[in-house]
Amino acid sequence: MTKQNRHRQPKGMPGKEQILEFIQTSDKPAGKREIAKAFGLKGQEKIALKKRLKDMAEEGLIDGRRTAYHRMGGVPKVTVLKIVAIEDGEVFAEPENWAPDSKEKPPRLLVVESKKMAALKKGDRILARNEETGRGWRATPMKKLPARTEGLMGVVEFDGAGKPWLAPVDKRVRESAPIGELGEAKEGELVLAERMGKSARSKVKVVEVIGDPLAPKAFSLIAIAKHGIPHIFANQTLDEARLATELPLNTDTREDLRDVPIVAIDPADARDHDDAIWAEPDGKGGYRAIVAIADVSYYVRPGGALDREARKRGNSVYFPDRVVPMLPEVLSADVCSLKEDVDRAAMACHIRVDKNGKVTDWRFTRAIVRLAKNIAYEDAQAAIDAGDAPEYLQNLWGAWKLLFKAREARDPLDLELPERQVRLNDDGVIEEIAVRERLDAHRVVEDFMIAANVAAAKALEAKAAPVVYRIHETPSREKLLAFKEYLASQGRKFAMGQVITPGIFNRMLKDIADPAEKALIMEAVLRSQTQAYYGPANAGHFGLSLGSYAHFTSPIRRYADLLVHRALVDAYKLEQPKPKLDLPDGTGLSDRDRTALHQITDAISQTERRAMEAERDTIDRYVAAWLSGRVGETFDTRITGVQGFGFFATIDKLGGDGLVPVSTLGREYFSYDEKAQKLVGESSGTEYAVGDRLKLKLAEANALTGALKFEVPDSDGAGIEPRGNRMPAKKRTHQKRGPAKGKGAPRQSHDQGKRGRPGNIRH
Repeated sequence: MTKQNRHRQPKGMPGKEQILEFIQTSDKPAGKREIAKAFGLKGQEKIALKKRLKDMAEEGLIDGRRTAYHRMGGVPKVTVLKIVAIEDGEVFAEPENWAPDSKEKPPRLLVVESKKMAALKKGDRILARNEETGRGWRATPMKKLPARTEGLMGVVEFDGAGKPWLAPVDKRVRESAPIGELGEAKEGELVLAERMGKSARSKVKVVEVIGDPLAPKAFSLIAIAKHGIPHIFANQTLDEARLATELPLNTDTREDLRDVPIVAIDPADARDHDDAIWAEPDGKGGYRAIVAIADVSYYVRPGGALDREARKRGNSVYFPDRVVPMLPEVLSADVCSLKEDVDRAAMACHIRVDKNGKVTDWRFTRAIVRLAKNIAYEDAQAAIDAGDAPEYLQNLWGAWKLLFKAREARDPLDLELPERQVRLNDDGVIEEIAVRERLDAHRVVEDFMIAANVAAAKALEAKAAPVVYRIHETPSREKLLAFKEYLASQGRKFAMGQVITPGIFNRMLKDIADPAEKALIMEAVLRSQTQAYYGPANAGHFGLSLGSYAHFTSPIRRYADLLVHRALVDAYKLEQPKPKLDLPDGTGLSDRDRTALHQITDAISQTERRAMEAERDTIDRYVAAWLSGRVGETFDTRITGVQGFGFFATIDKLGGDGLVPVSTLGREYFSYDEKAQKLVGESSGTEYAVGDRLKLKLAEANALTGALKFEVPDSDGAGIEPRGNRMPAKKRTHQKRGPAKGKGAPRQSHDQGKRGRPGNIRH
């Protein structure tokens, strides 16, 4: 099909080959909407197309999201590539984020260098437009992206000959790098560095000294630098934020809710307060309720410096010692934060909850609120338990019991996912690391927020307005097949022909009495789930068992929520008078918001994943630092992942994943059963499987990398790798680029492989 006639498609339902051809030859990302338009599909034909695309995905013909499909094993039309080789003057790249669970190797693309772009070198990152030709994949660079700092952050160390080396703080990087230019850095200091040459083996030069790597608050700085999280606001952004605080609260154009006893229930250490709730009986067995959310869209206006910075950050990032806010603190922690006895601008979601817990009605207004109370979860729960709670709390619990009844009928996915909490003293030193207690007070707030989020999505749908959905798709057929095979290895059955709902997983877990087996199956259920993301095309929220769901309740810390607020402003005509201050006009969606929702939601989905990784890395470092003084002790653990090289385990009630290398399990050969996710001893029949609980001895705890290493107590191993797990000698040897250990070379990281534990689902 030539470029001239590639869009002149025959009308009517296309066959699978036609769809594949269109996806592969389209000049732009091809989603369901573009395919339907190209073939002139309407009404019921669009429904049939949706089913056909789902069938093609299950058959392994296509991959991607409904907004942009590509051939399975192929490359998205536009994506980030990394230059991996330069051969005979030709530049080759691979997708930077190739699916980690894919069995296929990442495809290699020939990069057609742009004259407008400087010459590319190995290791460069580019945003490129890609196409598959008869001779293979070709990539046209659109933009050169900043280099990642991963692997180029480390601690300065000197070997026996006095030469400086950069010891990595990333547990995935196992080799130190020689330092060519030390600058002002001193031994033991944490630094950022960059390559001095094109080769991955070239020396590095120090470009920034961060300081003592084990000082209080250093761990979050490591994560900020490693993941490239923007954390400094430009003066223009700060100036606009200060100006925005002068915006008046117009009582003539806002609903006055200052006499309503609305309360905010938050963690005791909350840095911002963007949601508050109220309820009272309606006299019919149900409740009237208000979910009041900070009116951030009034202060952060489309096109301004504040908006550009918030969109770039995507979300706030929370560390034990600090928060990297999406908005300057004068807004996030003050003017936009809902506080007791202070007038604040809010977006109010009024809902009615009937006697069965169903939300039957909703409306949205811009309001002024004055909170009756800011209260911690623990204090609210204590008041309820003691039976002397004020009426406003009793009403909230009464309304929640109805919402909870509806939640149980909906039967969302119910997994026990403990959250680790790091408590620091005033000096930033760790006082305690524990699993955060789950209270009814948490569930009260959560169910009110879910009700408001659903109301926001449905309210926008009723007006045919743009919606930024929070999407959690049904598990893919590929993951369900893997789940079925795993259950079969455990003597359990799973029918593929049934309609997959969260309740199927819930009932399966409920029927398991043995805690160890339940933990094992729960890990498998978690591995089967997809990752939630943002997008303008609705695909439902599987985990919550909801057909329409948007994020509306946290605009201080999530850009997605801010976009939902702006859409509500437009759809329900909630615009405020034009400000006299020198700020952008309008608080609804801009033209850019409307036309670039796909790109914006893709970007903020990426920033969310970046934040999750940074937060998890930091917690891992704190846990390792906490445990560094307990090396040699034995802990109760649970196996969270198994690979051929060993297994990962986490300490009960504490967290902290560590590796048990197969080489430490003794002289016996252990075979790896991938389907059953276990290691099996050839002679003894000893098994190590996901979910198993066992006592392990802590062998190493590296606070700089966050890596832990465990050993099985009283193992008869002598450090000899079992014969069946050996690699050929040439491949097994990992020579350090530097002096031998006897000459004082810096240490290497001990984390030997990709972590087996899946990430948690964020609703």
